[in-house]
Amino acid sequence: MDTERNMKFMQIAMSHLPEAQAFLEKKGIELGMEDVQPMLQLLMNVMNDAYELGKEENK
Repeated sequence: MDTERNMKFMQIAMSHLPEAQAFLEKKGIELGMEDVQPMLQLLMNVMNDAYELGKEENK
């Protein structure tokens, strides 16, 4: 994955983290600090897959 794009994806994921934590807390699921990194990695993987899909569709 491109480093610059990876950093942008991390910023996007971090900006939505409070919303995700609030959603999970309402469901009775705690998201501790040890869970944040794997969750962010998952979100970044999804964003990268979506990026690649868009790139393919534009060819």
